[in-house]
Amino acid sequence: MTVFIFGEAMLEYHSEGGSGLRYGGDTLNTAIHLTRAGHDVAYVTAVGTDPISDALVSAWAAEGIDTRFVLRHPARHPGIYAIHLDANGERSFLYWRDQSAAREIFQLEGIADALAAAKDARLVYFSLITLAVIGDEGRQHLLELATTRRLAGRAIAYDSNFRPALWSSISKARRTSQHAAEACSIGLPTNTDERELWGDHDSDVEIARRWSGNDRTVVLKAADRGCFLASDGQIEPELLPAKRVDVVDTSGAGDAFNGGFLAAWLSAKDLHECVEAGQRLARKVIGHRGAIEL
Repeated sequence: MTVFIFGEAMLEYHSEGGSGLRYGGDTLNTAIHLTRAGHDVAYVTAVGTDPISDALVSAWAAEGIDTRFVLRHPARHPGIYAIHLDANGERSFLYWRDQSAAREIFQLEGIADALAAAKDARLVYFSLITLAVIGDEGRQHLLELATTRRLAGRAIAYDSNFRPALWSSISKARRTSQHAAEACSIGLPTNTDERELWGDHDSDVEIARRWSGNDRTVVLKAADRGCFLASDGQIEPELLPAKRVDVVDTSGAGDAFNGGFLAAWLSAKDLHECVEAGQRLARKVIGHRGAIEL
């Protein structure tokens, strides 16, 4: 299997309406973008045993995602989130996820098989939201997997998506993200997440420098400024400007960038081409409503 992605997927309600089953989640969005680009992806999460969970798994399988490691919780269900857009297409969220099945994925039968299979994957990807949702035991196992792969020279991609409400303390979020950043070989942070997480006013260049290191590629997403790219210990990050686009809905822009970038990376493209692929897909996503086109 080429890619293993760990995370939480939820039902989506959009303030602009729409009918039919809608779903999303940062890592799921990226997984779908990667499968649509032709890559093999296994998604590791948990849902319930209810008909809606069945429909979600069927929809993901229809996208081409390997759902063998979508585990079933006997007493919990998928979480729900609602998106509200302002006049500029900027989004805000409401969540109902306290009883999400994904919160207990590391207590379910089958997770050991998922971790074992992920050890030899070409790429493993997760986010800080993933690490927040799966709890202390899950964090320990997933970070151990990342560290083991890093020491073996295998690729780990990590996005420090920060949602303060998911954490019991800012100090725990910081420690966890720092551990994940050190274990990853591909860092995909966003400037606003980093400033909110660390409570500082570092420039984009300073944030990218903080992430950079030997044998690590870092792409700092900086919205309409573009991206700052650094690789293999590069001291001075390179700014790759973004092209202007009319914004309809910013939901999923970062997830789309990650999907486009990683799809190009898996196809052995030059890093500049990878950034352009990520920016191109992000431009497409923010030009329509919803985090992914259903």
